[in-house]
Formats: sequence, C-alpha cells, structure tokens
Amino acid sequence: MTSKLFSLLAFGPDKLENRIVMSPMTRARTTQPGNIPNAMMADYYAQRASAGLIITEATQISNQGQGYSFTPGIHTKEHIEGWKLVTDAVHNKGGRIFLQLWHVGRMSHETFHKDGKTVAPSAIAPDAQVWVVDPATGVGNMVNCPTPRALEKAEIKEIVKDFAVAAENAIKAGFDGVEIHGANGYLIDQFLRRTSNQRTDEYGGSQQNRIRFLKEVVDAVTKTVGANRTGIRLSPFITERGMKDDEIIETILLAAKELDNIGLLYIHLSEADWDDAPTIPEKFRHDLRNVYKGNIIVAGKYTKQRAEDILNKDLADLVAFGRPFIANPDLPRRYMENLPLSVFDAPTLFGGTEKGYSDYPSWGKAKELKK
Repeated sequence: MTSKLFSLLAFGPDKLENRIVMSPMTRARTTQPGNIPNAMMADYYAQRASAGLIITEATQISNQGQGYSFTPGIHTKEHIEGWKLVTDAVHNKGGRIFLQLWHVGRMSHETFHKDGKTVAPSAIAPDAQVWVVDPATGVGNMVNCPTPRALEKAEIKEIVKDFAVAAENAIKAGFDGVEIHGANGYLIDQFLRRTSNQRTDEYGGSQQNRIRFLKEVVDAVTKTVGANRTGIRLSPFITERGMKDDEIIETILLAAKELDNIGLLYIHLSEADWDDAPTIPEKFRHDLRNVYKGNIIVAGKYTKQRAEDILNKDLADLVAFGRPFIANPDLPRRYMENLPLSVFDAPTLFGGTEKGYSDYPSWGKAKELKK
C-alpha cells in the first residue's frame, strides 16, 4: 500500500509534495540588534525544504510581542528583507513555507519592554520561565516571568491590527501563507482560558467572549492575506504555564466551528511532547473533524509509524515533526527509505552559531562522516 505520508495534498492555492511538516521551533539565531533574520537562517530552512510544508519559528508581530531573546520579528522593513533571504532560499529548493505570527502576552520578561511591563488579558503571573540573554555576559538563561498588567480594550484592538500588518509583511517577504500562534500559553491562548482570563468585559467570562480575541485576529488576518493562506495553532490539552481549564476543550471546539465558517486553511494541534504527556482522546479528534472541515495538522512526538496511523484513520491530514527535523535536514528521505535518524544536540537549541543548527549533514554526508 502506498504510504499516505508521501502522498500529494491540495493545500489552499498550492499542492504539497508530501504530508510531512517541519514544526515551528524557536532557535534564536537572528542578527542583533533588531532580531533580523539572516543568511544562516536561510541555509537552515533551505536544507529542510523537502518537507511538504515548513512552518517557521514563532515570529513576534511587534516589540510588545517578544518574550525570548533573539527571536525574529516581522514588523520592520529590515525584518521583511531578512525573511526574503529565507523564502527565496526555500522556494529555490522547491519548498513551501508559512510564517508563524506570535504575540507572547505574559510569557515574557520586563527586559523586553520599555515600560518594564508585560501584558496579558488579566494581571495573573503564568508560573513559567522564558529564555533571556544577559547583555553583560552574552549567556542565556531561563528566568521567571513577572506578573503582567491587564490590557486595555483599546490596546487589544491595536494588537489585532498588529497581527494583520504582520501578515501583510509576511506576504511581502515572500511567504506562501501564515500561521497564527494561538497555542502553548501565549496571548491568544491566554484569552481562551479562565485561569488566565478573568476579565469582566466582552473579552472575558463566557466561552463566546473568551474566543472573541481569537476571532478578531483571524478575521483581520484572513481579510488581509486570505483564509486559504491562513492557519492557526491551538493546544487543547496543555496544562502547564498556569493554563489548566476544565472548559478549554468545549471552548476550542466552539472556536473551531467559527474557524470552519471562515474557511480557514488549517488547524494545527500542538500536542504535549514530554514523556508523561496526556494521551489525546480519540473522541476529541472525531469531535474536531465533525465541527471543522479544513486541514488538520498534528504535532507532538510523532514517529513515522504514529504519523502513518493517524493519517490512515483520517484524523489528520498532515503531521509535523520538530526535534527529528533539527538533526535530520533530509527527514522525508530518511522516513521514505527507512534510514537511521541522527539525534539533535540539546545544548545548542537556543542561540549560537551554525553548530547544532545548519551543520547537521544529510544522509549521504552523514554516512561518509561515520566511515
């Protein structure tokens, strides 16, 4: 039987060569100052262009949206020009690439903000850490997130506009589409959950109110670049970062109905990827299919076999791989030919040079190095 993992997929205005997605992964290799994408990043992404789709590392839509050191932006001319290096390199290799749009909300640190204040739906600390480089030593460490201030309604409207402008900038930079980051405890996710959103205005309280910000962002982005070039990442089952909420599954399914009405290209499920992570109930997967008819991408410690299984059950259309793509730039070939996988070097994950980034060899070169 032909492997579904390597079958073609009509995807908005494009056609993907396989169902393997390179998952968005923060690598913090931008040029400083300014968090500018660069030639090293272009090499890294181009090496992985055999993926059916690449989704870039999370990219802040504004200065306010930054939460980690050296993460890229998409809100200045320099950002656009830097990202053009990446999209040109990927397209020259025949790849497809989407930019992930990001506002971290309370998952940030005071050093990134002129007024020293992080922002969120409500003034509740996340009980989490972010990676911050000490300018004096150049060394990055995980540091605690402070208590944020609650956003004013007028500020919420401005953030919605920032998402739309960032999406427009992404298309100017040559991206094939955009993914809105609504997962993993960042700003949109913070609005969805009662544990992080205790507002009493139209953005808080009921499930319908708590999905309002998500809907406004999606409406603004799709009106700018088109629903057929827009996806969203959601994480129904995470509980860390102070995000446990017994209503979140109902809330996300309600949001999925709205996304289906809009005609959004895809929903990307960020599933927990640690060893003792909860198993995603198959009932949820069926419930999501029932309310949302677009493409579904899943990500979260998938192996080739697990990917084949969920595709064959028609509970997903594409499968995203994270860590395996770091150390195996030719991952689709390795899966297709059942070749051994290299293991990534964890200490080189954030920041640094080509080491542990764009110096991982493809299979032929890796085989030669072992001789």
